[in-house]
Amino acid sequence: MSKELEKINLFLREHHVMSLATSHNGELSVCNLFYMFAKDKLSFVVASSEETLHIRHIMKNSIVAGSVVLETETVGKIQGVQFRGTFSLLEDAKLEKSYFKRFPYALVLRSKLWQIKVNYFKMTDNRLGFGKKIIFEDSSL
Repeated sequence: MSKELEKINLFLREHHVMSLATSHNGELSVCNLFYMFAKDKLSFVVASSEETLHIRHIMKNSIVAGSVVLETETVGKIQGVQFRGTFSLLEDAKLEKSYFKRFPYALVLRSKLWQIKVNYFKMTDNRLGFGKKIIFEDSSL
């Protein structure tokens, strides 16, 4: 794992809510989702109902973008990750098990599980210097 990806992974492990942006035919949507990040698959796993606007968008346009941020008013502590990827129905039993281990109450909701395969990360970490950016791109996807 690259040094850049390891820093991103450490940040993502400390958090559990992402903002996800979707679009279709000029209509935009943003939602917040609990996530589990699987660094070995470069993937987020999320749960959501097919009746939501963001999933209806994704059925037509699977390209998504999102972010995970640390809430702080201290400029020197600002951290956050932006990402882009492809959204699809989860078909990996190991990732499904990991998601329900982290969020056992999600079993009761009976929502479908989805996978976001990430091909681009940009992390801002002001602890490393004001405006410091860490970029990771996976060109194999």
